[in-house]
Amino acid sequence: MSTRAFASSPQPNPFDKSVKKSLEHGGASQNFYKLPALGDSRVSSLPYSIRILLESAVRNCDDFSVKEQDIETILNWAQTSQNDGEIPFRPARVILQDFTGVPAVVDLAAMRDAMKRLGGDPSKINPLCPVDLVIDHSVQVDAAGTGNARDQNERLEFQRNRERFQFLKWGSKAFDNFKIVPPGSGIVHQVNLEYLARVVFNQDRLLYPDSVVGTDSHTTMINGLGVTGWGVGGIEAEAVMLGQTISMVLPQVVGFHLHGELPQTATATDLVLTCVEMLRKRGVVGKFVEFFGPGVQSLTLADRATIANMAPEYGATMGYFPIDGRTMEYLRTTGRDESHVQLIEKYLREQDLFVKYDGTQADPDYSGEVMQLDLGSVQGSLSGPKRPHDRVNFVDMKKDFTTCMTSPVGFKGFGLEASETSNSAKFTYEGQEYTFNQGDLVIAAITSCTNTSNPDVMLQAGILAKNALAKGLSVRPYIKTSLSPGSHVVTQYYEAAGVQESLDKLGFTTTGYGCMTCIGNSGEIPDEVQSCIIDNDLIAAAVLSGNRNFEGRVHPHTRANYLASPPLVVAYALAGSVNFDFETTPLGQDQQGKDVFLRDIWPSRDEVSAVTSSVINAEMFKSTYGDILKGSEMWQNLDAPEGKLYDWDDASTYIHNPPFFQSTEADITPRASIDGAHCLLNVGDSITTDHISPAGKIAKDSPAARYLAERNIAAKDFNSYGSRRGNDEIMARGTFANVRLINKMVPQVGPTTVHVPSGEEMAVFDAAKKYWMLANSSSSSPATSTARARREIGAAKGPYLQGVNAVIAQSYERIHRSNLVGMGILPLQFKAGESADTHGLDGSETFSIDLQGGDLDVNQDVTVTTSSGKTFTTTCRLDTDPEVAFFQNGGILQYVLRKLM
Repeated sequence: MSTRAFASSPQPNPFDKSVKKSLEHGGASQNFYKLPALGDSRVSSLPYSIRILLESAVRNCDDFSVKEQDIETILNWAQTSQNDGEIPFRPARVILQDFTGVPAVVDLAAMRDAMKRLGGDPSKINPLCPVDLVIDHSVQVDAAGTGNARDQNERLEFQRNRERFQFLKWGSKAFDNFKIVPPGSGIVHQVNLEYLARVVFNQDRLLYPDSVVGTDSHTTMINGLGVTGWGVGGIEAEAVMLGQTISMVLPQVVGFHLHGELPQTATATDLVLTCVEMLRKRGVVGKFVEFFGPGVQSLTLADRATIANMAPEYGATMGYFPIDGRTMEYLRTTGRDESHVQLIEKYLREQDLFVKYDGTQADPDYSGEVMQLDLGSVQGSLSGPKRPHDRVNFVDMKKDFTTCMTSPVGFKGFGLEASETSNSAKFTYEGQEYTFNQGDLVIAAITSCTNTSNPDVMLQAGILAKNALAKGLSVRPYIKTSLSPGSHVVTQYYEAAGVQESLDKLGFTTTGYGCMTCIGNSGEIPDEVQSCIIDNDLIAAAVLSGNRNFEGRVHPHTRANYLASPPLVVAYALAGSVNFDFETTPLGQDQQGKDVFLRDIWPSRDEVSAVTSSVINAEMFKSTYGDILKGSEMWQNLDAPEGKLYDWDDASTYIHNPPFFQSTEADITPRASIDGAHCLLNVGDSITTDHISPAGKIAKDSPAARYLAERNIAAKDFNSYGSRRGNDEIMARGTFANVRLINKMVPQVGPTTVHVPSGEEMAVFDAAKKYWMLANSSSSSPATSTARARREIGAAKGPYLQGVNAVIAQSYERIHRSNLVGMGILPLQFKAGESADTHGLDGSETFSIDLQGGDLDVNQDVTVTTSSGKTFTTTCRLDTDPEVAFFQNGGILQYVLRKLM
């Protein structure tokens, strides 16, 4: 077997003499690597996003991890991006949220233990770049609609997550370059946008562009600020933290030209849902999207951030907006240091990274046909009922929902008979009887950084609420209304604009500052309503200002989930149903008995902009972020362990020492081939991270619930899967636990599979455990394989813990494929036009794969042999030489551990 090839040591940067220049500012001199000094005409034709990659390569060139040939590969982007040219990239920093951040810190703590066991120096396991972790995913909408909802929810958050918070507080002291933004501060991507982002680093008098990778796919929101960044798997982020470069395929860049201005009735949310629809049709998976043109100038920075946020939904690695004057305005508005803002602009102009819109700059070259959008054509929009890219014109919503009810079960269908569309049932709530119809609302949530970072749409919701109250309108009391802003700045400008009281009266009281309903932390709906829905098999709806609406994500009992702007969330709360025509049906009557339509109370874009300009100022941001790291009194009083090595508590159900490194040795051992592995699942198309590794509620009859109950944890304290990802035992049991999982090996939707040897149907984890026990009591292969998943996202540790050694899929989402490799799981891809179905595979077969001891080549053909006699060829999706090394080592962290020995 071949072994890893490492250069002897880093060499001096060959560009120091020719490209490294100085820049005077404020009486001090800083250094920087000046791209125009390369003297290469190709630089000016590169997309701005690619120029950022070029600068990083030039600055970090050491003929060790970054070679001169890598710079040439980037300069020759027009050709190499068409041929999947590979480059290294070293991000400037890492950002984490707590659901994915806790497992990352757990891994680092376990790596320190392994380093000590193997005779190395544990202190080498330490972040080498700035790492920020924002605790924002733990808070749930337990209480809603009351004045003290936020206090109740935050107290419950601390009660449930005390162990996790203590562990993170330990990590902030045990590791260098590691900063915690405490719970109750805001949503990670909004805090990044408003506070954490540097735009340009000034580190030891060396200037360079800010860039970031994060353990959340919506890290792309920072692209709206002109910062290069995207989501990666936790294990890849850990490698970056430990000083490794990211090996990436140099992407194509799709140019998206914007012109015109948004209509008075349109919002940034309508615009982003339109972009999502257009870009999904184009096909931009694995590509950058770069927005340009005169229409970009008309968009606020917050509008741009809204579009960038949903890059995962339109499939791109990034949705990038180059830096211009609007960016500088935003930095000043958000209270950034004036001297640094001036330095940022001066540096970017020197680098030809600043867009001037004065006719002196030619547009960059882009990949393929440039996309075009007239902003004036954007209409009011929602997306749903099950996917974020299924856009619906607002005016067509009732018609679309009516069609969905009787369409076959699928992304746009619920499979009802025509006679069932008029089904309804009565229930009593707080002493009053109500009738629940198909499509009636149970959740209306102003949530998610996608929109709560945008003052215009947030204030539009507030003004709409104020106008509605003035007309005597109200929301049905059983609808769970909530407001979860992404930062405390929202509360300040709501109060300054005089709209918070109106929102409160409609039930949109502040429930907390975090990623709540959007991530599935929506809490319970009233028992009376839930029973009515379940007993009568009715389609209940949720409308939220989030970015994802996959089945089972928002709430287990909302089958129709629509993404919409914050003002439309308020509008649908007033209407009480998604089966509602706002053009012909009034929302109610005013005090004089006159019908009130939505058009009567809808604020125009100009009206909203005027309010925004009058209430928002830099002092709001300075007061919010001035002492944000201090945290609440509960955080300040939280005790945390001391020491560089973590003292694991085996009784903890939140934090557990994982098995990833406990058997790791200093030397590599050959990878065993897969021999007679059973198929764990045969899943359908569009499998998402929510299906593989759900973050929401732990069902009472699930393997994870049994595990917790056996340890005397009461059902009310189960918390969510996401909050318990620091415990590998829960992670393993939560994998494939989504109630909406479609597995072709069983007849119904749900988190079960068939244990092939016995023919029994059981929970996926239970089947995986049986396979593992059989493998460890015999000479058979311990591996299992997951067949036929198109567009899998995230979630690789769970399959690893369930014993999955290979995945065979039609295609992969970028992050998920990378995560599989990072965990030492082999991703194989069916040849074009082939699938499990075309090969006649149903999951009852066993699979054998010769891994050649791990000595595989990039994208080589790999033969799969089945017990049915069927043999077929797949493509090995180890896409780069470093990924081959990761696989040989059993995973990227084992690779890094050995390299640091």
